[in-house]
Amino acid sequence: MALWSLMLCFPLCAVLCQGSTEYPLIPDLHLQPNTVESELLVLNPWMPQSPGLSRVKRDWIIPPIRVLENSKQVPEDLVQIKSDKIFTSQVFYRLEGPGVDQEPKNLFDIDEKTGIIRSKHPLDREKHKSFKLKAFALSPSGQRLENPSTIEIMVLDQNDNRPAFIKNQFTGSVSEFSVPGTSVMSVLATDADDPSTDNAILSYSIIGQESEPGDAVTKVMFGINNETGAIYTRDVGFDREVVKSFRLKLQVGDMSGMGLTSESVAIIHVTDINNHAPQFRPSMYHVSAVENRIDFELCRVNATDRDEPGTGNWEIKYTLTRGNPGGHFVVHTDPLSNQGVLTLVKPLDFESQSEYTLVLTVANRNLLSSKAPSVPVSSATVVVTVVNENEAPRFREDPIQILVPESVVPGTILKTNLAYDPDQTGLRYDIIRDPERWLEINKVTGDISARRPFNIRSTYLRNGVYNAVVRATDAEGLDTSATLLITLKETNDYPPQLVPLSGTVCHHSHHPDSALLLTALDEDLAPHAEPFAFELPDQMALNWTIVPVNKTHARLHSLVELELGQYAVTVQVMDAGSPALGSFSQINVTVCACDSFSQCRSETAAMLGSSVGISFIALIIVMAAIALLLLLLLLAVAINSCTSRRHLQKESALLVGESQEDVRDNVFNYDEQGGGEEDENAYSLDLLSPIDAPHIPVPSFCVGPRGKQPLRKDTPHNLPSPTYPRRPPADPTDIEDYINDGLEAADRDPNVPPYDTALIYDYEGEGSLAGSLSSIASGCSDGDQDYDYLNDWGPRFKKLANMYDPR
Repeated sequence: MALWSLMLCFPLCAVLCQGSTEYPLIPDLHLQPNTVESELLVLNPWMPQSPGLSRVKRDWIIPPIRVLENSKQVPEDLVQIKSDKIFTSQVFYRLEGPGVDQEPKNLFDIDEKTGIIRSKHPLDREKHKSFKLKAFALSPSGQRLENPSTIEIMVLDQNDNRPAFIKNQFTGSVSEFSVPGTSVMSVLATDADDPSTDNAILSYSIIGQESEPGDAVTKVMFGINNETGAIYTRDVGFDREVVKSFRLKLQVGDMSGMGLTSESVAIIHVTDINNHAPQFRPSMYHVSAVENRIDFELCRVNATDRDEPGTGNWEIKYTLTRGNPGGHFVVHTDPLSNQGVLTLVKPLDFESQSEYTLVLTVANRNLLSSKAPSVPVSSATVVVTVVNENEAPRFREDPIQILVPESVVPGTILKTNLAYDPDQTGLRYDIIRDPERWLEINKVTGDISARRPFNIRSTYLRNGVYNAVVRATDAEGLDTSATLLITLKETNDYPPQLVPLSGTVCHHSHHPDSALLLTALDEDLAPHAEPFAFELPDQMALNWTIVPVNKTHARLHSLVELELGQYAVTVQVMDAGSPALGSFSQINVTVCACDSFSQCRSETAAMLGSSVGISFIALIIVMAAIALLLLLLLLAVAINSCTSRRHLQKESALLVGESQEDVRDNVFNYDEQGGGEEDENAYSLDLLSPIDAPHIPVPSFCVGPRGKQPLRKDTPHNLPSPTYPRRPPADPTDIEDYINDGLEAADRDPNVPPYDTALIYDYEGEGSLAGSLSSIASGCSDGDQDYDYLNDWGPRFKKLANMYDPR
């Protein structure tokens, strides 16, 4: 292995570490300024291996190179290294590491030919305490000739930094009346120099003291531990009422106070303790208050405290200790002024009490210190005079609760002694809300009574409560109102009623419909309604029984086989009211033979039963039979009418021989009569014939003179009417064409009444034996008419004649 040489500027004592387990010690190398290269000591960092050994077990341990910081002689040669390769070849040296090619750069360099390491700039230990560099021996081609060697450079400290307090101003506090030796606070300073040297050993001191207010205290009140910076009290006399605070001027120096120094300030406040009890100033107050007013300030009471304002030792708590049994007054503290504010929270009544004497005491919110002087608790007296004023009437309760049974008898007094007048001027009462008009009130006494029976099913009740409003007015017109809450209590007023009152049961007792389901209806509400109790009288219990189904229903059963027919069964039903009410009802029970559909098969039994008991099929059969009978009756009347008509045509010559003119000449065009709501007053053309009149009753309708007719809306009106045929053809067989022509002309006539209107009939001619049709409208004529001719028409018209003949 090649040999390195390290040259120093003073003798080097080095021991080679071989196989020993203990590392040899090499003294530290202190570099002193030296410009003579020949005086530099050369060290060989690498030694060749011993002749008797096969390898090197240890390398040289190179001691650190110590350099003073802040050196003014730069550049400065520090050390020279050499390699034994210089004897065989040309060697170039190179240096790497922090301070050379790494940050901080350019602090050191090396002469590549001589191996001399130099410092280029002054060093600062507070920034960099040491540097570890690597030295290389290279051939001209850059090939390593030796393994790199580590060189450590340590920077030695100089006292170049002043100690500094961590704060420009320290703040602390001390309680008043503190004894000597009481710890107050601690201060702290730091020094950037090497803490292992005297350059960083600090010493604290107090170099000045001031008090606030000035010259309040002249003696030294504080001391400080020069090593720890702890400040403590040295004397007595801390009274916050005398001195508020102290200002201490502090100093710290390094090298145990012999080196560099710096200063700071400590402000120490004297904190208050509660050593003063509050005192009333003054202790007597007189105020007045108008009755019936609340939530306003009566007065303020003053108390003083010498402790520090704004603290719990200064804040005063006021207490009412006497004269306020009704709780009309309260007192609280104004946080800004520390005054006691007396407030009225309940209305006063002059008639009850005209003056109040209140006693107040004071205390601090914080407990009084044991160091405070012993004095009695301060108190003050406040005399409150009540001022009288006219007061409105007062109800004894609002709302006024009244419980009334719904069956209350009208005139019953429900409530008395409603209100009173504090000024005793007299009251008048009235009811200002009573939607059902159930109540009346005595205007003088205020007694409320029932005007008429109450109805618990009224729509004005809410949850069984009726709402009304009553008013009381004094002699000076002041009034007040109160709500009446009348709770209606359900009473048992109505007995239950049995339903149904008729029904059918099947003949066989084993049939599923051999029982009649019964229930009851009760106008009362619970608990005066269901459950219902159904009972049979003793005489009915022999053949019938009642089996309850639930609370509201029961079944009526026959106990024996009954014959088909109708039976009257008396049943009593009772409600659950108190007292219970009941009623007897008779049920018409029809016993019939039933088919598989539980329908009565016997038509006779169905007819004998009531309408409720008749089945639907039986009812249809009865109605069909009645309709058939009516049809047969109408057919018989029609046949009889046709026979009578032919008989009269043979015996009379009314139309052809005896009449001076054909009666058909007297028939005017009357338009069609049927098809509308008034069709029941219409009649066919045959009814106008005198031949038909004796046989078919004619409806009684009015035939009056021509008047104002309603107009048609399906065609324009006020147009000329078409020409109607006035005379029939000579041949009577063409009468049909004559009538059709008249109908067609009437349909085209815009001036005729609407289709659905009773027409005004014209003059019908004269000479007919039957007379005018106007005689039919007997109910519309003011004069007496003769109906005796109806007696000549036969027995059928005789009854009609008796109906119209007033005699």
